[in-house]
Amino acid sequence: MDTKFTDIAALTQAGLNLIQQALSIYDSDLKFVVGNRTFQEMFGLPTRLVTRGARFDDTIRFLVERGEYGVVDDHEAFVRDKVDQALAFEPHYVERERANGRMISVEGSPLAQGGWVTVYTDITGIKRQEQLLRSRSEELSDQVLAHAEELSQTNRALAATNATLEETKRQLTEMESRARVTAEMMPAHIARLDRDWRYAYSNRQLAAILPDSPRNIVGLHARDALGDEAFERITPSLERAFAGEASVFEFAHEGSGRRIRVAFTPDTDDAGAVRGVYILSTDVTEEAQARAALAQTRKRELATQLTSGLAHDFSNLLTIILGLQGRLGQMDLPPEAARLVEATTAASRRGGTLLDRIGALSGVREVRPEPVNVAQLLSETETLARSTLPGDVSLTVEVADLDSPVLLDVGATQDALLNLVLNAKDAIGAEAGEITLTARAVSRTWIDFEVQDTGTGFSDEALDHALDAFFTTKGAQGSGLGLAMVYDHAKLSGGHVRVGNTDRGARVTMRLPLKPAEMDDAAARSLLVLLVEDQDDIRTEVREMLIALGHQVIEAGSGEEARALAGVEGIGLVLSDIMLGGGLTGDQLAVAFDEAGLEAPVLLMSSLPPDDPRRAGAPVLGKPFTQAQLAAFLATEGPA
Repeated sequence: MDTKFTDIAALTQAGLNLIQQALSIYDSDLKFVVGNRTFQEMFGLPTRLVTRGARFDDTIRFLVERGEYGVVDDHEAFVRDKVDQALAFEPHYVERERANGRMISVEGSPLAQGGWVTVYTDITGIKRQEQLLRSRSEELSDQVLAHAEELSQTNRALAATNATLEETKRQLTEMESRARVTAEMMPAHIARLDRDWRYAYSNRQLAAILPDSPRNIVGLHARDALGDEAFERITPSLERAFAGEASVFEFAHEGSGRRIRVAFTPDTDDAGAVRGVYILSTDVTEEAQARAALAQTRKRELATQLTSGLAHDFSNLLTIILGLQGRLGQMDLPPEAARLVEATTAASRRGGTLLDRIGALSGVREVRPEPVNVAQLLSETETLARSTLPGDVSLTVEVADLDSPVLLDVGATQDALLNLVLNAKDAIGAEAGEITLTARAVSRTWIDFEVQDTGTGFSDEALDHALDAFFTTKGAQGSGLGLAMVYDHAKLSGGHVRVGNTDRGARVTMRLPLKPAEMDDAAARSLLVLLVEDQDDIRTEVREMLIALGHQVIEAGSGEEARALAGVEGIGLVLSDIMLGGGLTGDQLAVAFDEAGLEAPVLLMSSLPPDDPRRAGAPVLGKPFTQAQLAAFLATEGPA
């Protein structure tokens, strides 16, 4: 686009140079924008005064010193008067005699977007003809016609100049329009604040960053446009920007559930004084979700390194203890000794369960989203939870603004919700009580799953450490891993967990990203899929899933067979297992297809653990998987 604008500017300059009249354009700050060669030659201007950005007052001062305006006693006062007249931006027409004795007309016209266009015409010939007409009226018969024709030609030339001027104005307006369209297409809010903190310019993207914001904010104070919460958050950075310091600031907007990054750039004049601030705001919610998931994955990797060796050794010890206790249990022991054996065995088994939960918390785990109806998910969770609740503890389930399917890791989400309900039951204790499980959409960005109970609530210590692994208030009955596993699932998904108290008891909110599950037409269209799987029964199951999703399938039982089928016309997708019988694996097959020029994307599936290096480098669907998980995988990773 820059090249195109450069070409347009060059063509415009070339056209202006063909005009016989002198022409100049200054912007609203009285700085030189463009002029033709005649303008420079007519007044003998140096190049610095016809260079973009040259000041109008410097040009007037140069002409005064050259005697262009005759004898001027106070040069600077004369310059100020000319500047004041120009800043009035009123159309004018004057005729004056230059120092060299020639007459010129000066016609000025303001531009709609601010600035001046001035045309200078040498009318010496016309004036001489007028004088001649007055002094030689007796000879008018022949000369009047000739002079009238000359005047007519001059008028035609002036009309052509005016037409050129209009075309120049049109091109400038078109350039400004293109710049505005570009700003509107940016996926960010671009704006400028004046010194009074009111918007002097804004594209129409603020509502995309902060939902429910006013559409037209030009002229509004920043607080009125942004709302109290956002305004208070950015005020310190904005004050620094008005002091001349550029900065980038990122904050969480609770009202909309968005994460917003804002860049502040001071707008300074030639003297360095700040006259405004440019603001660029972007929605980085999805980026923040990805960062949170990555950070949690790294924490889990570190936890795995720290616990895997200990878990292995303790598992061996518990296996030995359970074996010995089993042998003791077969002996004829006194009742007291038998009870001790039973207690020791129970404690050992509990230790084994605890190791399993540590492994689940610290081991590598995939988030496997699939389309699900939230109301149905909570209904199934309610059915599972009610069987564990006493009769005097009620469970109420509510869903709001979640009518369409969304993408969630169903198993992990349901486990987390069951964990929260069971924790609520334990908090209520032996008394009668109420548990409420709700799900609601937040600003089309998040899903808040909230569990409230009428128990005793969190203590101050619990509020500080409830999400820490191994922290428990249940004594020997608790492992301290329940809420930690809920927190782990939320962070891996890109969300987070909040704990707090109400006036009736405790409240835990698990916030997960809201990702609609509807596929667009491109994702839902029928494809010819090359399915590569060496296990016949698995290949049959996956084939039936693909057919049920509306795709056509051709099958290969090995990598070599798949390579032979790569030439089949119309293949739109390759779905291959990584571990194939024979000498060619799925990842190697993907490389071979790429080298052969097959344009269809190659997606892999595998039962290898998530951290296996053979799974790196391409999208992988973990086995086993459901049809819904396969559909979500193809919609996310398949052809666009």
